[in-house]
Amino acid sequence: MRLWRKAGPPEPAAAYPAAAGARYGSPKERHDQRLRGDAQETARHRLMITSALLVMAFVAIALRMSYVSVLREGGEPTQRVAARGGTIQSERADIVDRNGVVFATSLPVQSAFVNPHLLLDTQDAARKIVSALPELKYDEIKDKLDSDKSFLWIKRGLSPREHNLVNRLGIPGLEFQAEERRIYPQGFTGSHVVGFASIDNGGLGGIERYFDRQLQSGETVQLSIDLRLQRMVEDELTHAVQKFSAIGAQAIVMDVTNGEILAMASLPSYDANKAKTITNEALFNRATLGVYEQGSTFKIFNSAMALDTNRITMASVYDASAPIKIDRFTIHDDHPQGRALTVPEIFKFSSNIGSAKMALDVGPEAQRAFFDKIGFLKPVTTQLTELAGPLYPRSWMKINAMTIAYGHGISVTPLHLAIGAAAMVNGGILYQPSFLKRTAASDPGKRVIQAKTSLMMRQLLRLNVIEGTGKNADVKNYDVGGKTGTAEKASRGGYREKALISSFIGMFPMSDPKFVVLVSLDEPKGTKETGGYATGGMVSAPSVKAIIENIVSLYGILPGDWAAGQAPLEISSAPAPANAPALLPVSARGQHKALPARSGTQMAAPLGGRPLEVD
Repeated sequence: MRLWRKAGPPEPAAAYPAAAGARYGSPKERHDQRLRGDAQETARHRLMITSALLVMAFVAIALRMSYVSVLREGGEPTQRVAARGGTIQSERADIVDRNGVVFATSLPVQSAFVNPHLLLDTQDAARKIVSALPELKYDEIKDKLDSDKSFLWIKRGLSPREHNLVNRLGIPGLEFQAEERRIYPQGFTGSHVVGFASIDNGGLGGIERYFDRQLQSGETVQLSIDLRLQRMVEDELTHAVQKFSAIGAQAIVMDVTNGEILAMASLPSYDANKAKTITNEALFNRATLGVYEQGSTFKIFNSAMALDTNRITMASVYDASAPIKIDRFTIHDDHPQGRALTVPEIFKFSSNIGSAKMALDVGPEAQRAFFDKIGFLKPVTTQLTELAGPLYPRSWMKINAMTIAYGHGISVTPLHLAIGAAAMVNGGILYQPSFLKRTAASDPGKRVIQAKTSLMMRQLLRLNVIEGTGKNADVKNYDVGGKTGTAEKASRGGYREKALISSFIGMFPMSDPKFVVLVSLDEPKGTKETGGYATGGMVSAPSVKAIIENIVSLYGILPGDWAAGQAPLEISSAPAPANAPALLPVSARGQHKALPARSGTQMAAPLGGRPLEVD
């Protein structure tokens, strides 16, 4: 029988190789283990790179969020700013009148916006919003709230009451952004001069647009306009439009000694606080955009042109006994005298025949050069962007010279007419009109006629008010001069009968002119009081008279204040705020019997004006 020995633990000498084999394994096992180690190391490197990229991305996002929420101007509001309502500093500066009364300013307001993704119930939210802001439409708000957008304006420029009502709704996702809103305390008054700004405070018209950069940078703009006089002019113009059933009107009051515009009105008008009033018709500034034939007011320039040649004198005589026939046209007088007329008589009786013959003596080329010299063949240069250019014949022929002599065949704006007339009476100096206050150095002007010619024109203009067609504009003891103008409106192929532009341009005092006042009515209708006539002398001259009476009352001008030895007439004014633009320094002239002006901090309309209403 064979006996087997039971196996026991290996010998120590044999144990080490066995353990070594168990530790390192076979060559194949060692190769696999090495591959697994390399894969783990690669994964670790990739994880580190990915982590670094994520950190960089988060840093970039954080920087962008900081820029958007803290540094960026405009744009969509952030949740952080909106949640607390936010505060902003007003940036767009004020527009003030010559006495510092505010025409336009900016006030802090809150604007409501919503993130539809945060709303719990869009139907309930829309219902609540419309209950607080009833001018909004439920369907429109509901459609907005159901959109996929993350930001939507509900209403910008909330009034304090509206802000309180919306805030009390407690709708999640409905927040507020602090902004500023442009406010026009004078409402309709001066709107065509001041203009208006967009909801984002960018200038869109008038001074707001022309000086947009200065206003955005915080520079107050002080106008030459006197708000008190502006209100008076607009009230009188409104009265005339209603009385004579006109479709529109315009008026200009200008300082003839420096070109400052003291008042300018155009009807219909608008209130920049109420968006619904800003229509195309209301935006049209008839004083600067209305290009019309100015009728017999052009006899001012025809007479000055003729007298300035030194060949035609006040004693010159022209035969006006019969109409002039040229080609298929006939020139006749509305008030025929049937005889020869002197130059003063031609002006007093507003003779078309005599004016045409005077123009022929000067000649077409010289006439064209004269109108070019006084700026009637190009747009006016001033601080508004709403300016139209004149219309005149390309070929200035004999027939053109004859009709232009009495204001037909050439069309200019009322502003052209005002600055041209001012040069005819102020000693012969043409000033470009300014809507900002001026100093003597602002615009030295340009001589366009001799001083002696200007003196003769003042005599003719005064004669016309005393004995001619301008009697309805006379103000006792104030030496008013002026000229009527009535022209049919042009249409295709001719003129519209009884569709008139009826004007009167007045100046005073004629012994030392200071003011030009122009009033024009568009398509006025005659009344029983005017005998059915709707001419400039009947419908516009009375308004010029009323405005002159307002001027002498406003500035405390007494008869004889312009006599020799007296100080020059000056117009009430006050220094501009310290941050006024330097491009046109504020005048330091003294006042002359002027009524006290309102404080620059007061925004309410003067003379018991209308209350401010804002949409």
